[in-house]
Amino acid sequence: MKKKIFIIIAMFFFITSCKDFLKEEFVSGIGYTYYDTESGIEDLVRSAYVPLRTWGGTDKGLKMTCHGTDVWEYTDVSDGNEFHMYTSAINPANAIFYSVWSDFYLGISRCNIAINRIPNITGTKALLTDAGKNARIGEVKFLRAYYYFILVQSFGKVPLLLEENIGVMTDMQRASVADIYNAIISDLRYASDYLPQTQSETARPAQSAAQQLLAKVYLTRGSAITEQRGEKTTDMDSAAFYAEKVITYKGDLLPNYDDARRQTNEKNKEVLFAVEYTTNLLYDGLGNQSHRFYTMQYMTIGGLTLSMEYGEAHVRLKPSDYFFDLYDLKNDSRFYKQFQTVWYSNNSATIPKWTTAYAPSADLVGKNKFAVGDTALYFTMNSVADNTTIEKRPYTWRPRNKFTNRVFPEYKYHLDPKRPSPSSSVGSLDFELLWLSESYLIAAEAYGRKGNYTKAAEYINVVRRRAAYKEGEIKPKEYYKYDGGKFEDLAKSTESAMEITPDKINSFEKLRDFILEERAREFAGDDERYFDLVRTETFHDRVVRYNKRCYAAVKSWHKLRPIPQNHIDRLQNKGSNEEEQNEGYY
Repeated sequence: MKKKIFIIIAMFFFITSCKDFLKEEFVSGIGYTYYDTESGIEDLVRSAYVPLRTWGGTDKGLKMTCHGTDVWEYTDVSDGNEFHMYTSAINPANAIFYSVWSDFYLGISRCNIAINRIPNITGTKALLTDAGKNARIGEVKFLRAYYYFILVQSFGKVPLLLEENIGVMTDMQRASVADIYNAIISDLRYASDYLPQTQSETARPAQSAAQQLLAKVYLTRGSAITEQRGEKTTDMDSAAFYAEKVITYKGDLLPNYDDARRQTNEKNKEVLFAVEYTTNLLYDGLGNQSHRFYTMQYMTIGGLTLSMEYGEAHVRLKPSDYFFDLYDLKNDSRFYKQFQTVWYSNNSATIPKWTTAYAPSADLVGKNKFAVGDTALYFTMNSVADNTTIEKRPYTWRPRNKFTNRVFPEYKYHLDPKRPSPSSSVGSLDFELLWLSESYLIAAEAYGRKGNYTKAAEYINVVRRRAAYKEGEIKPKEYYKYDGGKFEDLAKSTESAMEITPDKINSFEKLRDFILEERAREFAGDDERYFDLVRTETFHDRVVRYNKRCYAAVKSWHKLRPIPQNHIDRLQNKGSNEEEQNEGYY
């Protein structure tokens, strides 16, 4: 019991001391010498994971990656408006940027302490052998690399701290983007060499996670054309090499997209690394909040009320028209698996009644249009209708021309059935950061950028065949009612229809755009889109072209976030604005 109590105290120290940027202090008489012991190092390594919960499954990660992109739009609510609409509140004083910055540097500091002290630890457990020490070092180097990867993609040049420092630092120059990528790659190469192939504790990264992230980093660095990331001519070779290592070890994708994504199958083979949450609020705080962000206001519809099944309607992200149009609704199963289009009545008190103008017969006037358990709300994609036609339906029908910013088909894979109550914001699902299917798309893009479009198409088709309906799988009724399919084909495979040929991607622009579209379909609800656009140098162009809500406000310099003013203010030897701050924010 004493050990558990101590760990909680130590974790509280780490969580609460970040605002002073690695300020040295003592908690309950315990100092940094504790991390010269085996138990101390193990607690320190565990604490290095805590900043991940600032990112995955939070409004911070969501706002910095999904809001204001080409596939997600503003829903006319106040929270996050500045990120959706690129208002003047996207500035160095915005608390979101400082929260991520300070917590990630706190995590980096913990990693630096662990890397410095692990070699000198003596003990009888995991750290007794060189292999055990190397594995723990690989673990924290993976975390350090992950934190820096998010920081460099978000802020560009940032301070590069790779040595232990337990004091307050007030003299930190921003390193070049090239140097940061070199450090990230060095860390991940070490991690990919020394992490074990499997971990008994699933929250820890295994070798495949390091290889996957390394492939992604090489792809990101090597994607630069007009920017300077220190890219090398071998980056695409390296990206393909490490992505294929993951594919070789992990094997085939699960046969059904839903097998990988559904909430009751969190710990499946396709999840390479995730931010893990529990139902214990002592450790989770607010927990995974993602279940709140993709929902719409279904409880404003007659016959519906807030429920565990349908989620807490926080309404933060609406799919753009462009996003909806990306799906081949007839052949690609992902849309109807990702998006909820039907709600069943759970509230008898608000069921609408037939009126004289639209009742099918006079005897139904004034009676309920449906009963609890019947369809209350139904969206259809490939359809439009006028109000008279709509009102004649017994349920609320929203064809494509009747979607609004508050009522629309919603992404459902973050809905959390384990929450304490329908109105609870606390979620306990894991938030996945690295997926096996991404290895195939990384390899595809790397080969395509090298000019091998045949190999690129082969890897893309692995992902697309999995996204297809399989032989014997019954498609939703929309297949033949609205989406152009035939009733007699309801159980037939669409795998061949989903495959592409190399001519579909046989130029740089065609490859880039197809990969961006495929990544949107495959990783719709992940915190990825902003990074995809920035990496491919398409951020400004695609937001202006496809996001009808913010196209006039977004500027090219919004591709980078502002360096937090809190950080700049505590520097003793400040450089010029150009040295300390990103363009557009001074």
